[in-house]
Parts: sequence; structure tokens; C-alpha cells
Amino acid sequence: MDRAELVELLTPEGLTLLDSVSFERPMDILTTVSRLRAEGHSPALVAAVIGQARLRSKARRKFGPFADRMLFTPAGLEQATRLRVAALHAGRYASAGLHSVVDLGCGIGGDALALASLDLAVTGVERDEVTAAIASYNLAPFPGSTVVRSEAADIDVAVFDAVFADPARRTAGHVETARLTDPDDYSPSLSWLWGLAERMPVGVKLGPGFDRARIPAGSEAQWVSVDGDVVELGVWSGPLARHGVRRSALVVSDDGTNELSASTDSEDESVRTLGEYLYEPDGAVIRARLIGDLGRRIGAGMVSDRIAYLTSDERVATPFAAAFRIVADLPLDEKTVKRELRTRKVGVLEVKKRGADIDPAVFRKRMALSGPNSATVVLTRVAGRHRALLAERV
Repeated sequence: MDRAELVELLTPEGLTLLDSVSFERPMDILTTVSRLRAEGHSPALVAAVIGQARLRSKARRKFGPFADRMLFTPAGLEQATRLRVAALHAGRYASAGLHSVVDLGCGIGGDALALASLDLAVTGVERDEVTAAIASYNLAPFPGSTVVRSEAADIDVAVFDAVFADPARRTAGHVETARLTDPDDYSPSLSWLWGLAERMPVGVKLGPGFDRARIPAGSEAQWVSVDGDVVELGVWSGPLARHGVRRSALVVSDDGTNELSASTDSEDESVRTLGEYLYEPDGAVIRARLIGDLGRRIGAGMVSDRIAYLTSDERVATPFAAAFRIVADLPLDEKTVKRELRTRKVGVLEVKKRGADIDPAVFRKRMALSGPNSATVVLTRVAGRHRALLAERV
């Protein structure tokens, strides 16, 4: 979205028209465009409304029904925190007894919304003109919130109780942006944020693959997964970091919120013989390096050194791992696996791999699948040897 599109939208006609449009199917877009043009609306307004309606439809995955009263940019929506996770962020500030928070790089205002909903005084800071205007619109229902267009480094953070920052990790702009690889090129830069964290409470949202070696000592690092996807790493300092917690994996799903935490990386469990059940730890558990703690919790051992699968003889239900019952332990040989799948009449195959240099899509294609049954094959190492484990989800 550019400035001209925003100007078209931020009028009574534009907002009323936007609220009247929604898409349930792709074909609805052409029908809606034709209808709006026939009603006499300008091409520029129609384009702005259609673009924003498409973003709202996409945003429901992150913001639920709240998306239907918000505005977005494509880049802002991509980086915005899911509302369920933003609420957990906000809860840290409220629990720590903090009252005023400056949100540096607030984007379209997702985290600021969650903070404001807990009656915290929030000042969002955003350097991009269009994004700042959209954040102001999104935060309008909260009188205790405000948005300032500025570079983060130009803000006097000392007048606030705490800082939240979601640094821009892509080049400036709204389309065709590129990912930044050097954290010191983020906006605001991590070195500057780490400096702030030495003297005041600071929370920083980062990508889940962030270099662990650059996490400041003494801070709490929490990896978060939502519905099986690892979505972020949160680094918390001062009273925002919980006592005795330095590593944690937060797993959010329709079944609720569950957490595995520790004071440090956990040591892996010993390798054991392959049992009846295989566990694939959630990505947040793997990122947090808490596989050993998970293994001890469910009575499982490693299938092989440095391979993030666990195995046990008894199935133990856990929110921190997907469980599979092993139905066949096969050599990792295409002909052998193909023959077994044909015998079992497997037509739908899920291919997982860890510790095996194999392209799952190519492997699946070579199996020439046919039949009414489905299965999972795990291509990995068991006690150091390459194996293909035919399994079923439980």
C-alpha cells in the first residue's frame, strides 16, 4: 500500500465501502470489482478497497474477527505478531507491574493493541509514514495509546517504564522487500537494543532461527510455536525475564498453551534401542534445546546421537511432540521401501527426514504410490545407521 491508496481509504466513503466487502472465495474478487465499478466508484478507490479487503481476509489467521476493523500493509501483516501471542507478550508487562511501554518499530500495531487492551499506556514508534498512519487507525479505540512517526533511536526511552521492540528485519518498503542478514542492520539495531536492556526492561521479538550465540547472557529466550509452526523467538530482560528461566519452548494450539522451560540448555538423553513409538519434538522444543528434558519427562531416549527424534516402548501423550507408532523398521533403500508400501496399498505418504540427505518430494514421487491407505515414513538414523521407519500417527 502506498500513500495515495491510504488517502483513498481514509475517507467516510472508503471505509464504508471497505466494511461492505469480504471475500470467501477467490472468484468473489472479480464479482466485487465489477459491482463496485458499476456503482460508480473510482478505479483508484476500488483498487484500494479490494487490496485492503484481501489483506483483511488473510489477516484473520492472525487476528481473528479483530481483523475486520483493522488496516494493513502486506509487509506489516507478514511481520505482525499473532494476537494470541501478542496477548502473552502484553501479560509479561502487566505481571511485572509496568505501566508505560514504548513499542519501537510497532508496525501496524499488533503488539501495541494487546498492550493497550490491558490498560497499559502505549506509545508506538514507526518510521514509515503509511505504516504509522495505519497503526494510528488500528489503535484509535484505545485513548491511552499513541503513535509517533520517528526513528527508534531518536526516542527518549527513559520516560517510559519499559520497551518492546520488533525490529524490522527486511529492507524498507511495502513490496519486494529483502531479508536483512546482519542483525546490526535491523531497525532498530540489536546492539542498540541490547544496550537498552542493560538498564531497563526490554522485550525483543526475533525470528526463530536467530543466532543463539548473540542472545545476551542473563536474558530469557523463549521460542514460540503456533499450531506446529515456530513463529518467533522472544528475548526478555530485567523483570520481564522470569526468575530461573533462561530457555523455554511455548507451544500454542487449539488445545491451549503449554510450556517447557529450564535454566539452561538440557543435556540429551542417551541413545536407546528403537521402541514401538517415535516422537518428533515440536520445533520450539528443538530450537530451545530442551529435547533431553522432554525425553526425561515422557520416559523416552534418543534414536541416535544429534538426531532430534525420541523413542519409547510406551506411548505418553504430550503437547510437546507428535507421536507415531512404528509399524516397520526398514533399511533406507528405495526398492525395499517401495515394495513395503505397495504391499500395504499406501496411496498417500507423508515423508519426514532428519539426518538423511534426501529430498522428501523426490523420494515420494519415486515410490509410485497407489492404494487407499495412508502412512508416514521417517528417513533418519537409528543408532547411527540410516533407516526408513514406516509409521502411523497416534
